[in-house]
Amino acid sequence: MGKAGKALKQVLETHGISQNKLAVTMGTGRSNVNRWVNEIMDPVAEGVLEIRDALKKINPAAAEEFIRLYLGDVDDDDETHP
Repeated sequence: MGKAGKALKQVLETHGISQNKLAVTMGTGRSNVNRWVNEIMDPVAEGVLEIRDALKKINPAAAEEFIRLYLGDVDDDDETHP
């Protein structure tokens, strides 16, 4: 489990965003965000997009970092697959 959770935890800590603020912005319970951050449960695919959208509202740089961490460095993939 947990690539999304690890990315989310790092982004929230780096950008000083509380789990509660993200939950309120997403319109979900803080317990859901807590489960993701602590890698108890992974968000579904559309949940990842909802996290990104909520982070964009709070801090666009955090949203970009979340997607970059979650997807990995796409440029590295291009270099290894000519």
